[in-house]
Parts: sequence; C-alpha cells; structure tokens
Amino acid sequence: MNPSPTIDQDDVLRARTKLLAATGPTRREEVEAYRVLAQVNPATHLPRLVDALLSLSYDHGLRDSHPLRLALCEEAVAAARAIDPGTPDREKLLFRAFLLCHRELYALGRRAEGLAMLAEMVAMERSWGELSKVPAVSALHLWATALAEEGRRAEAADALAEWVAAIRPLRPDFDTLARPLAEWAATLADAGRIDEALAAFEVLVGLDAGEDADDRGPLTCHFYALVRYAELLDGCGHAERAAAARQSALAALTELATTGERKVRSGDQAPFWATLLSWSAADGERLASDGPCPPSGAGPRQWSAGVRQRYFDRLVTLREQMNALAEDPDRHLPELLRLHRVLTVRSAVQCEHRTYAFAAQLPELQPLFDEGVELARRLDAHDPAAGGRTLAEVLIDRSTFRTAACRFDAALGDFREALGLRGEDH
Repeated sequence: MNPSPTIDQDDVLRARTKLLAATGPTRREEVEAYRVLAQVNPATHLPRLVDALLSLSYDHGLRDSHPLRLALCEEAVAAARAIDPGTPDREKLLFRAFLLCHRELYALGRRAEGLAMLAEMVAMERSWGELSKVPAVSALHLWATALAEEGRRAEAADALAEWVAAIRPLRPDFDTLARPLAEWAATLADAGRIDEALAAFEVLVGLDAGEDADDRGPLTCHFYALVRYAELLDGCGHAERAAAARQSALAALTELATTGERKVRSGDQAPFWATLLSWSAADGERLASDGPCPPSGAGPRQWSAGVRQRYFDRLVTLREQMNALAEDPDRHLPELLRLHRVLTVRSAVQCEHRTYAFAAQLPELQPLFDEGVELARRLDAHDPAAGGRTLAEVLIDRSTFRTAACRFDAALGDFREALGLRGEDH
C-alpha cells in the first residue's frame, strides 16, 4: 500500500524511528506513532493502534482521570470499528475496546451509553456462539448486573437464565454453579417470579447431593444456601418446607462442629456468605428509588463503581440515625433493630469487599453481630410476641457470621437457640 499524499513523510519517518528506538517507545509515544502509521497502512497498524490506546488507558498516571481514559477508549473503539471485517481478531479487539470503554462511561455516570455498549457486546458474543456452537457468556453476566442495577429485573433474570444455561453443561459442580444460581434466584425473586426463584434455589441446595465428592462444595457454603433458602420459603408462606430446610442446615452445621470443613477453604466462601447475607437484608436496605440499586445476589465486586460508592457511603448516615435513636432505645427498639441490621450487613459486605484477608476484619464485625443479638433480646423482653421471631432472625445472622469465622461450636449454639424460638428444635 502506497503512502497517502496527504501524509507528511517526515511524520512517518519520525513515527517509525520512535518504534525502533533502542530504549523502546513509551506508551504515549507508541500511540502517537501508530496514529500516523495507521493512516499509511491501516491493515497492519490499526490493530496495533487499538492495543496501544487501550494499554495507555491503563497507565498508572491516568488512574483517576476518567475523561482522558474514556477519550482513549472511545478512540480505540473507533479504530477497531475501522479495521477491515475480514481481519483476524478484529472482533476480539473491538470487544476488548467496548469492555474498557463501558467501564469508563459508568465511572463518569453515563450509564445509558454504557448499557448500550454492553448490549452490543452481548450481541457479538451471541453471534460468536452461533458460529462456534460454544456459547460465549462473559458479557451476559455484566449485562444482567447492569440491568438489575437499573431496576430492569425481569430482563436481568432472563439474561442470567441464559448465562446459567451456558455454563451449566461445562462443569455442573457446586464451585462453578453456586454463585450464578444464587444470583439468578435472587433476581427472579426481585422480579416477582417466586416459583422460578424457588426452583433455581432447589437446584442450588441440591448440588451437594451428588455422589462425587469432587463435585461437592464447601459445607459452609451449603449451610449458607440452606439458610437463605429457608428464608425465601418463609417469605412465600411455605412454613413446613422452610422448617425442613432449616433442619438440613442444622445437620450441616452439626457436621461442621463435629468434623470441621470437608473441603479445603477457598477465597470464595466469605464472599458467598456476605452476598447471601446482603440479599437476606435487601428489603430493609434498598436505596432510594431515584438511582440505581445493588443487584441482589451479586457481590460488590460486580456492582458498578457508583452503586458501590452509594451503598458504602450510607454507612455514615446509618450510624448517625442509630445514635439519635439510642438516646431513648426502649422507645425505638424495632426501628433501632432494623437500622442496626442494615448497618451490620453493609459493614460485613464492606469488610469482605476490602480484602480477601477476611480473618483480619473479624474484630471489627464481631461487636456488631453481638450488639444486634442484645438489642433483639431487649425487644423480646419488652414484646415477646414480636421479639421472639426477630431474635431468631438475628441469632441466625450471627450463626452464619460465626460459621464464616470458623467458630462452628458457637455458631451451632446460636442456630439451635433460633430454632427453639421458632418451635423447630425437635
């Protein structure tokens, strides 16, 4: 391909010289060089320009400069679109540019544009799946989470159903499917599709029924799933099935207290606990309807940055509201307990999100769960009719926390007391 007469040949020479320098070009110099050379030989240099632009957007010096990073990503998208459709890896480059661009759009609050870009990514993956007969699903999960944040829960549930259907045949074991199934069930429940949510949860709690020990997940995660399944059944009026699920949870926790965890602990167990706990408390801690909300069943690492910031910023306000009520606690016990649970759950999610070293966060969380139990005991003393069930709920919360902290005997004590309060201690 002959150079275009509109291109300054001195610019072309300088660009090539930068790329061939003994010390190597900086990322910025690389971008400048490929901008010139892509006009001369687009077939060769447009793909390299896309790579250079996306690499520069990752530059440490641009970490907090989202407008500049977005400009680079948008230029990368335009360059990737300009690559000849027959070029190998064109679609992969365009997909990667979309991925980084949508993140920057969300960081700048341009959610509608980011959502549109995710929709295009999903369409690309579906097209690949039709050609290869192997469904590609990385964008589907992002798409579902984004839809759920916007309150489009029925669409999110459908996207998650497609995601689960795609990954389930690959390796149908607990470790692979537990979190996707929990997220799908949560989104179905939020969409009001309760029967489908229960069916999804039945699959989740049944994953441990297989005979192959390698396919069984950590017993702690099975316990958390059974606890949440029982809560969902209670909310649907299936009291007998809920009680049966709690008896299964009791059996799992008794085994943990007797023999310990059956599977080597992994980094996914604390996140699974925190995610199910936050879903359990979702009704009491929904954000105001004037903005996006955290998607139930998804961990905070999957939320968009703005939603995550709003969720954790609320901790300060919660503490202030609780301090005001604490001046006359007996008068405001039900509301104080509700706010305390929201604060406890959000603090647990924050601790899990901050670090994988969950054990280091235990001293910070332990007093919150203990205070919740003490408040519930005071409510039970003042109003046994309402307080007994509330105390049982708070004890189960603390039981799951103590399980996550590997304090299985103490967790079992809490759980048994909770079942006794519910009349299920037979």
